[in-house]
Amino acid sequence: MNTDDLIRAISADAGRRPTPLGTAWLLAGMLAVLLGGTVFMLALGPRADAVASLEQARFVAKFAVTLALAAGAFQVLRTLARPGGDVGRLVPWLLVAPALLAVAVMLELAAVPEADWLARLIGTNSRLCLTFIPLIGAGPLAIFLLALRHGATTRPVLAGAVAGLLAGGLAGAFYAAHCPDDSPLFVATWYSLAILGLAALGALLAPRIARW
Repeated sequence: MNTDDLIRAISADAGRRPTPLGTAWLLAGMLAVLLGGTVFMLALGPRADAVASLEQARFVAKFAVTLALAAGAFQVLRTLARPGGDVGRLVPWLLVAPALLAVAVMLELAAVPEADWLARLIGTNSRLCLTFIPLIGAGPLAIFLLALRHGATTRPVLAGAVAGLLAGGLAGAFYAAHCPDDSPLFVATWYSLAILGLAALGALLAPRIARW
C-alpha cells in the first residue's frame, strides 16, 4: 500500500470523505492568500509610496525574505502531512530566508554608521508589526492546520510549527507592503518575533486540530 492509499484508508476509517492531498493543499494555499490579503486590505492597506519604493533594495528585500520563508515552509509542510515524510532533504528550503536576511543585515551594518544601528533596529512601528503580522496570519494558520487533517502527520508539533512559519511568511509579506521600516535590522528583530509567535501557536494547536 502506498502513502496515498494509506491516507485514504485512514480518512475513510475516521468517517471523513477523502480529499486528494494535492487538491487540499492547493485550496489551502489559495484560501490562505485570499484571507490574509483581505484582512490586510481591511486593516491596513499598502503604504502610499509602495509602488515607488519597489526601486529601493531594502523594501524589496522584505518581500524576498518573507516569501522565501513561505515557499520553503510550504514545501516542508506538505511533506510533513504524510506519515513518515522525509523532511531532511527539504531543510535547505527553510534556510533560504534566514540566509537572505543575514546577508541583508550584514550589508545594512556595512552601509549604515554604527551610531544609527539601534535606531534602525527599533524603527517606528514595532508594536504595529507585532500586532498585525499575527493578526493577518491567524486565518492562514487555521487553514493550514485544518489542511493537515487531510493528511496523516506523525509529527503534529513540528508540522504545526512549520504551518506557523508558513502563515507568518505570508502575513509578513502582506505587512511589508504597509510597513514604513525597511531596515533589515528591523525585519530581523520584529518580523522574526511575530513569525515565531505564530510558529509557537501552530505547534501548540496542531496536536489538537490536526489529529487523525
